[in-house]
Amino acid sequence: MLSSPPLLCCTAPTPILIPPSSSSSSMSQSFGIVLYCRKINGHSTTRTRAMREWQEYEEAVKKKDLARALRFLKNPSIESVNDELGLLGLGRDWEVLDTCLNADDMRLVATAYALLQDRGFLPSFGRYRNIVLEGPREVTPTVLKSSTGLEVSKLSPKKWGVSGSSSVLLIALLAGASVLVNQGIDIRPNLAAILGLSMLDAIFLGGSCLAQISSYWPPYKRRILVHEAGHLLVAYLMGCPIRGVILDPIVAMQMGIQGQAGTQFWDEKLQNELAEGRISSTAFDRYCMVLFAGIAAEALVYGEAEGGENDENLFRSICLLLEPPLAIVQMSNQARWSVLQSYNLLKWHKHAHRAAVKALENGSSLSVVIRRIEEAMAMKPV
Repeated sequence: MLSSPPLLCCTAPTPILIPPSSSSSSMSQSFGIVLYCRKINGHSTTRTRAMREWQEYEEAVKKKDLARALRFLKNPSIESVNDELGLLGLGRDWEVLDTCLNADDMRLVATAYALLQDRGFLPSFGRYRNIVLEGPREVTPTVLKSSTGLEVSKLSPKKWGVSGSSSVLLIALLAGASVLVNQGIDIRPNLAAILGLSMLDAIFLGGSCLAQISSYWPPYKRRILVHEAGHLLVAYLMGCPIRGVILDPIVAMQMGIQGQAGTQFWDEKLQNELAEGRISSTAFDRYCMVLFAGIAAEALVYGEAEGGENDENLFRSICLLLEPPLAIVQMSNQARWSVLQSYNLLKWHKHAHRAAVKALENGSSLSVVIRRIEEAMAMKPV
């Protein structure tokens, strides 16, 4: 553990009797003591100033002020002070990621990741940015099954109540309704009211109220965490800065996110190419891999995917922006190829995915989640 210089408060040394003939030596010793005390006072002043400046940085983090936090971290005098005091701010640099969620300028978010990577904090960020993944570009359902052991239907989003945990909940609701009817309790007015409210929720709120209620059911909540951790990890490894992970359906609705949760990431190359009216195959492949990573994560952990309907809708939307637009057959092949690449990437680094899920489950901030990913990537999987 790094320790700070001892604060001696300029305590006077024990008196030493010196013969009169040694007066010059005595003056030299006294002068040295004065200089030493001044040096200690200088360290104390520097440390106090550094503490005060770091408190200002923490205030910027608390207020989610990314621009202000970056200005502090970029200040050369801060680095020199940290070096002199034994890296007083070690570990606090990560906190700048917690200010990204409120940032309107995604270039500032990218700057935060680049700054931390330059300082050696994010060695895994963008590790697979330029990787050429092996395997055929034509991924048929047979190839997909031979590679993952799963049918194509297992890698497709399901409607609520069709399979998995949602079907169990639906069966429980129907069973409960049947019991009430058998006891002579008329629940039809209540069912009509519930269906009406659900319809209004779906039309005006995007189903966020029902999603909020469902999110309290532990199995359903964990599946959401697995899904979003898949998006987060693949985006991170592909070098796409992550703005934040939204797990509250109401907050997601307020931020304009379709669905019950969402991971916001940014691909600068893709945005620049879209502005120019073109999309390269590299940028398109990377975007599709991140987009289908949630479905791949669910399939990897549970053996099938339930969520991801909105991810597929976004995929179709961007396919229509291509010139010429992809045909249905081409879209299906691109979707299978993307989910296979994401599935393999998550499978190779499933220990990092588990670390991300656990951090999200504990309610950790983005900086802590990224830190847990880096710690897992630095260790061999058990």
